[in-house]
Amino acid sequence: METRFLLFALLLLTSPFLSVVRSQSDSEAELVQGSGDLGIVGDDVQDFGIHDEVFTSAPGIDTVCVFPNNFAKAVSAGEETELLVGLNNGGDSNLNVIAIKASVHLPFNHQLLVQNLTMQEFYNASVASSVQATFPYIFAVSKYLQPGQFDLVGTIIYEIDQHPFQSTFYNGTIEVVEANGFLSIESVLLVTFAIALLVLLGLWIHGQVQHLSKKTKKPAKVEVGTGTRDASMDEWLQGTAFVQPSSNKSKKKK
Repeated sequence: METRFLLFALLLLTSPFLSVVRSQSDSEAELVQGSGDLGIVGDDVQDFGIHDEVFTSAPGIDTVCVFPNNFAKAVSAGEETELLVGLNNGGDSNLNVIAIKASVHLPFNHQLLVQNLTMQEFYNASVASSVQATFPYIFAVSKYLQPGQFDLVGTIIYEIDQHPFQSTFYNGTIEVVEANGFLSIESVLLVTFAIALLVLLGLWIHGQVQHLSKKTKKPAKVEVGTGTRDASMDEWLQGTAFVQPSSNKSKKKK
């Protein structure tokens, strides 16, 4: 099961088209290439109260989510972002996809809702048993949302034998960035803070090296020679001017 699901995710990544499985008159499922408005709800769609109701997940249903050409999951504030929802119907019955919805939360507390995103509803989007299908979901976060990391929770709602179910296809982090911006303000601040820390660390290391080098340098010793005086010479010089400086020095020393 895991190997088949991984192959399904790989197929979703490499698929160049958006596609859904639509019900046919002969009850056979046919894979059809989708356009931007494929599967949007009509007036005849059954209302399950999907806007507020929370349903359980049906057994045998697996989902996967891919952000096409957007591995960083960067979402520009105020601009549309597209993701693909893959659904694998491993159950015994056909299912009908009703809608896809998502919401944005604060990463440290999912109870704090930031924004409910647009609900995208479908019609005649059926997936037969043992069939895989891909559904596009286009959303846009508020242009007033501050750049930074948020949690995105995405859910696909479907019904089997007239009973509604739902499966969470994504519950993870997205990076909200300014429109036409590559880096958020938070990212720039983090980079600036990291550079400042490196500069301070370099200055501290330089100061420590200079301090250690001063300690290792010892003052040069100056050797002072001790002169020897001949006693016989002092005798015949006594009373002359030549011995006066010596006597003065001796007095100063005292």
